[in-house]
Amino acid sequence: MPLPVRGTKHIVPLLVLGVIITVATFATILFIDWLPGAKAEQADRVDALLWFLVISSGLIMALVTTVLLYAMWAFKAKPGDESDGPPDHGNTKLEIAWTILPCILLAVMGVWAYIALTDNEELADDPVEIEVQAAQFAWSFRYPDAGIQTGDLRVPDGRQIILKMRSEDVIHDLYVPEWRLKQDVVPGITTQLIVDTKGAGTYPIICAELCGVGHGTMRARVVVMPQAEYDAWLARASRQVQAQAASPANP
Repeated sequence: MPLPVRGTKHIVPLLVLGVIITVATFATILFIDWLPGAKAEQADRVDALLWFLVISSGLIMALVTTVLLYAMWAFKAKPGDESDGPPDHGNTKLEIAWTILPCILLAVMGVWAYIALTDNEELADDPVEIEVQAAQFAWSFRYPDAGIQTGDLRVPDGRQIILKMRSEDVIHDLYVPEWRLKQDVVPGITTQLIVDTKGAGTYPIICAELCGVGHGTMRARVVVMPQAEYDAWLARASRQVQAQAASPANP
């Protein structure tokens, strides 16, 4: 496909249209709060790659849209003209450019994604391991060291958390938007999700895999707590479990 710009008379209107479309594109990209706050070290790496992809895509879209709209206006057929356009065998330099540049872009994103994934899954010396059980349509979380089980996930802030996840029935997917991380939970195998928490607060846990009629209600919360509060909660919950086990009603 030839570039429909031949002659200097097209340069100024193309530049004006290009600036308008580029400004509108990046106003939409940059002035809307698309993402919740990043509350994990992994989130920062994911966001950097995501914004590189979004900005690159915005530039490409602005360029293609500019040429397309200008060509539709400047080279449209005159009323009543039903003749074929002149034959054109393309532009070799342009075809080489639009083949090589996307290949370079894909290579950069592939290498960047590999580095980000490797860094995201690097293990710390003292991670906190928590078992996750998924079933239609609820999450449960077990703390093996304390022997307790909860419906909400509670984790300490500033620590690495390893979630070891299993499903009782179908494929689920644990997703915390503030962490920018998600991982399938697959029947018959144990999958894991590694997160280094950064910022206390309460965030939603969403099932991101269509798992049945109750999929939309399969929600829970992750409560990220300062280390001292987490230790106190864990000790208190463990004592409650022990007291219930020692109760006469539970011989």
